[in-house]
Amino acid sequence: MRKILAIWAAKISAVLGVVLGKKSSSTPGAIALKICPDLIKKLKGNIKNQVIVTCGTNGKTTTNNLLYSALTKCGYKVVCNKLGANMLTGIATAFALECDVFGRLKADYACLEVDEAYTVKVFEHIQPDFVIVTNLFRDQLDRYGEIDTIMDIMKNALKKANFPTLILNGDDPISSGFGRDYKGDVLYYGIGQEVLSRQDDVKEGRFCAVCGGEQKYNFRHYSQLGDFYCPNCGNKRPQIDFEATDIDLSNGLKFSVKEQRFLLNYKGFYNIYNCIAVYGAIKALRIDVQSFEKILDNYKPQIGRMQEIDLGKPFILNLAKNPAGFNQAIETVMQDKRKKDVIIAVNDKPSDGTDVSWLWDVDFEKVADSTLNTISVLGMRKYDLALRFKYADVKVDNITDNMKDVLLKCLNSDAEVCYVLVNYTALFSTENLMLEIQKEKERNK
Repeated sequence: MRKILAIWAAKISAVLGVVLGKKSSSTPGAIALKICPDLIKKLKGNIKNQVIVTCGTNGKTTTNNLLYSALTKCGYKVVCNKLGANMLTGIATAFALECDVFGRLKADYACLEVDEAYTVKVFEHIQPDFVIVTNLFRDQLDRYGEIDTIMDIMKNALKKANFPTLILNGDDPISSGFGRDYKGDVLYYGIGQEVLSRQDDVKEGRFCAVCGGEQKYNFRHYSQLGDFYCPNCGNKRPQIDFEATDIDLSNGLKFSVKEQRFLLNYKGFYNIYNCIAVYGAIKALRIDVQSFEKILDNYKPQIGRMQEIDLGKPFILNLAKNPAGFNQAIETVMQDKRKKDVIIAVNDKPSDGTDVSWLWDVDFEKVADSTLNTISVLGMRKYDLALRFKYADVKVDNITDNMKDVLLKCLNSDAEVCYVLVNYTALFSTENLMLEIQKEKERNK
């Protein structure tokens, strides 16, 4: 009875949230868990096949949702926390909302994005069969601490989960380290050639995790990701099971994996990692996907993942919340040779991380080139952004709190495209403003 009451309460809460304009991704689960604390454990038994968890600093929402999309296109029923609520309450929401009014759940798979710091807590409720780790970068130091802390948490979680199969980014010397002396099965994915000509400095994983010596690279993609090796002890990039080669970044993403060619209308080099992680997971699950490329190409990114909104000209909204994410977003922006306006908003609320010292690790110097029209900075940390740009010797055109005003100015400028880079708590309000402007334009036609 408590299980059914919890599910009803979650469903009612979700409906009320929609009426009030909320995303309802966590609150329904929080209410359900208060009524039935073991709700997830009770429902997990109704998952017919495997539970796949995706963790990592960047890319976990896209990777998890790509996998969900692939499985559903194959005809499977899948439980998934698609909105990115990746703590226990978000997972409880996903399970509760998939149940019928009698509390019954029928699903073939569960695809769950899980916050790295919450893996121990989540794995007490549901043990995964597969765990994908996208990468590990410094993120929200006030909340997470250094990467070593996160690694210790995750190693403990994997042990408690009875060593699920790992699917690891083999180009990351940090997250690939989970496979060293691991008691379960391990698969690796990676990118097998040098692609990017401009590289930011290695800020993480500079030293070998085995001997402490300085690592070297045959080539590097960004941050610490690449073909790494240690000249002192011989530790190196592992043998890759799913490797992307023949990469072409002109006009979307083109690459090959195991003689299969992909041509995708995606932005961002980093999305190759997301795609091959999903490819590896599908192969590990032994699912025969007839048209994996078509599934990937038809995938609609979640809010803020290079999300394009047409306001009369393209406005591209992207979530960036740490140095690695911002640097890759900037790299993608500057690969676009159209004349562009750039808007950047950074807040420091608890869910963003209150320590914004990481702004000095972002390569804002790269923003300035002949295609740049204007730069605007907003958010609670707008003055920190303005100062950072001053030291980067880049002129800031607008320092303001009025996002709608800046969006309208960019709409009426002579730039061909506008990129809007925001961190977490600025994301949903910015999207709402962009959609509001879009509706106003449609009404005035």
